[in-house]
Amino acid sequence: MALDKNGIAQRIAQELKHGYYVNLGIGIPTLVANYIPGGIDVEFQSENGMLGMGPFPFEGEEDADLINAGKQTITALPGAAFFDSSTSFSMIRGQHVDLTVLGAMEVSDQGDIANWKIPGYMVKGMGGAMDLVASAKNIIVAMMHTNKKGESKLLRQCSLPLTGTKCVTKVVSNLAVMEITDKGFKLLERAPGVTVEEIQAATEGRLILEGEIPEMKL
Repeated sequence: MALDKNGIAQRIAQELKHGYYVNLGIGIPTLVANYIPGGIDVEFQSENGMLGMGPFPFEGEEDADLINAGKQTITALPGAAFFDSSTSFSMIRGQHVDLTVLGAMEVSDQGDIANWKIPGYMVKGMGGAMDLVASAKNIIVAMMHTNKKGESKLLRQCSLPLTGTKCVTKVVSNLAVMEITDKGFKLLERAPGVTVEEIQAATEGRLILEGEIPEMKL
């Protein structure tokens, strides 16, 4: 069966390594903070000016003054630091973030990402996405494999305005884990109960299949 949003976040959390500084984008990526593997310490950075972001608060324990870049209430871990946007983006542009997790509306098999605008719809702006994709060396995208019409969001070429080009390293969708290579999406893992054929049918971009494709272990 395909993963839900929490399942995607749980799988991405397996990519975290001890000592990493991590930026979590709006949407599914924010859920990653709830699934940190035991035995490792990571520091989550929010571009609105926080380092040391913890998991979401329990209901009734929210602090309205403590929010992430998506205006969701969050918690702060012991030792957390707060600073202005200028300092925050200096961290990002200075390549001090080890891993960036972003949502996306489309990803191409060359690693291009479109995640900020749908023509004809009003948006507040690109936010920090362009800085993140221009500066980060390790970008994992968390997304649904298809849209509400069942059309692939993993494409040969993106149709929406791009946020960045050839910058995505890996995609974790509700169906699969894929690495971006020069030859396209390399299928690494399948969601539990999902077949290779189902992933092929849902992927418009080039899909590389090598050997037996294991199921994800969550």
